[in-house]
Amino acid sequence: MPFSSAQAAGTTGSELVTELGTDRTAGSWIASDGKPVVAVTDAEAAAAVEKAGARAKVVDHSMNDLKSATRTLRSAPRVAGTAWAVDYTKNEVVVQADSTVSVADWARLSAVAEGIGGSVRMERTQGAFTTRINAAQPILSTGGRCSAGFNVTNGSADFILTAGHCGPNGSVWFADTGGATEIGKTISGSFPINDYSLVQYNGGSAGDGADVVAIGDGRGVRITGAADPTVGQKVFRSGSTTGLRDGKVTGLNATVNYPEGTVSGLIETTVCAESGDSGGPLFSEGIALGITSGGNGDCRSGGTTFFQPVTKALSALNVRLIGQAGQAAAPAPSPAASATQSAVAPDEAEPGSVAPVTGGSAGQALLDRLADPKNVGPGLLIVGGSLIALVATRWFRVEQDRRDYRRSYSATWS
Repeated sequence: MPFSSAQAAGTTGSELVTELGTDRTAGSWIASDGKPVVAVTDAEAAAAVEKAGARAKVVDHSMNDLKSATRTLRSAPRVAGTAWAVDYTKNEVVVQADSTVSVADWARLSAVAEGIGGSVRMERTQGAFTTRINAAQPILSTGGRCSAGFNVTNGSADFILTAGHCGPNGSVWFADTGGATEIGKTISGSFPINDYSLVQYNGGSAGDGADVVAIGDGRGVRITGAADPTVGQKVFRSGSTTGLRDGKVTGLNATVNYPEGTVSGLIETTVCAESGDSGGPLFSEGIALGITSGGNGDCRSGGTTFFQPVTKALSALNVRLIGQAGQAAAPAPSPAASATQSAVAPDEAEPGSVAPVTGGSAGQALLDRLADPKNVGPGLLIVGGSLIALVATRWFRVEQDRRDYRRSYSATWS
């Protein structure tokens, strides 16, 4: 569904939740037919929702009840390999435990859930919840491998916004396995608790076309703004391991207990991801939504993937997306993109449109070399981060994802 429609439906739902209060509502979402749905706890609230043009669903538990349940879960002893989020459509908190959770830990957590009551459902999942380290068009460091998410600016310097678990402050990133071409350095971030970080470009500028995210096949989407998604919204994620993938938002304010620590406030989705996709962008029709954090499963069997909300990261880091209107002063004129920055946005591309991505063959050659594990130097970490584009060697492995994207952007796909 086009983001504009999703945004309108999501706004209607959130406004009704605000108006009625969290003691009489339990969240909102977008139904499969595009209609906003609001969960309510009484008939009077249901009538108000219907009068506003949305659909009401009467439920047993208010948002206050569900938030109380998540607070109780957070206060319990931490169990790595677990995650939970509010399922608005089922009116319950779903607690997932992966294959690494022991029988004893499962029993202890189940006892906590039983003590909370009927608002919590326990669920065993396959695989393990991990941060998705490894990634798209690479920059390299000794700290980890990830994808770049979006290019951002504070008005005077440009940065790569990526996942916080990719590397600590001071990590130096390169565009080549030999460490000859330095891209920049991580100067700020948060992980765990949150999962975002900033890599400052050497020289201060991201170059031309920095507002474009490549989606493969020589195409790129211009990113013009950031927003919070709505449950039920269709979204897209890009990364070098699995290319362009789509799915739906299934939960907000999710908590994941990774082995490295707990991260909260995440977006939960059905979009698949694998090692190599971490840090990459989540978006919908030109609007940035999130940064790939982690998840379980893979793109063969499916799974759950969590994303750091972009809006929170931008606010905490005091930056804005390049191409996004904001109060910060415009960056100084940019020099031409470097050879390793392999995509340049066409000037005629509209927000969310799909248009040809042009750029240096050197960047693609770098990708081709780094796609081969034999060419990764000892002790180096490939941070998949296109400087702007996330151009990868294995885009569109699943033809269904290509068709889904074409349907969503049929007006601009040539």
